[in-house]
Amino acid sequence: MDMFKESSWVLMAMPFYAAAIILEIVASNVVSKKVYTFRGVMENIYLSATNMALDILIRGVALWVLSTAFQFSIIHWSGGVVYWFALLMGEDFIYYWLHRVDHRCRLFWAVHVTHHSSVEFNLTTGFRSSVFQPLYRFLYFIPLALFGFQPMDIFLMYSMTQLYGLLIHTQLIRKLGFIEWFMVTPSHHRVHHGSNANYLDKNYGMVFIIWDRLFGTFTPETEDIKYGLNKPHKASDAVSLITHEWKQLAEDVGRSEGWADKVKCIIGPPDWVTNKDKTRD
Repeated sequence: MDMFKESSWVLMAMPFYAAAIILEIVASNVVSKKVYTFRGVMENIYLSATNMALDILIRGVALWVLSTAFQFSIIHWSGGVVYWFALLMGEDFIYYWLHRVDHRCRLFWAVHVTHHSSVEFNLTTGFRSSVFQPLYRFLYFIPLALFGFQPMDIFLMYSMTQLYGLLIHTQLIRKLGFIEWFMVTPSHHRVHHGSNANYLDKNYGMVFIIWDRLFGTFTPETEDIKYGLNKPHKASDAVSLITHEWKQLAEDVGRSEGWADKVKCIIGPPDWVTNKDKTRD
């Protein structure tokens, strides 16, 4: 499976997504539910393009690392349906943990926060990428290579699951019945993007919601959702849109007393500083 085949899947999907976005814009206006702004769409396109450029630059390193790991694989697959289904389940399981770490470790939250910083939630929000994630994402997939999955197949499956993930960023599709029990749906992902207190850090799955149900991070949609961050940040320029949480992290580390607190500030959850300050009151 070569890199061209992976890219061709993405290119073939683009007309479909363009049509879906246009349909969502029209439908949202018909029901008088404003879910798009020009600024929001431009921000999403900018973040996606920046992420893709970095992904292309780092792809050679990622491929070398996974290819090296593949040489030590402990399983030798013969291909077929079982191979691809196992890869799908394995990749989605690993993505669940990648996504969970991105939320619960301040260092990685500084990367992922761009995806959640918009107060809008629509199909283009799915393109609102965590810009620096390609620098480390491939490291999570090393176990897949060790279990005998071809590096380019890993990249292909990741692209395909991301294509699915784009579709769950919509407010216009309500709950989907029995599918809600095992698949990630727009309802589940709306919860994930909510800043409501009982919605924070829930529903990390990309394709399957079963991981959230198994590991205690599942919450159903039960109330109106407020999108965006608890502490909204309105970027004044293209750079601060990506770096504002890094700046805040540096300030919090600088204010921390002692090396232990500084380390906890970096690797602890995003609310560690806030909770620590509360204990001093």
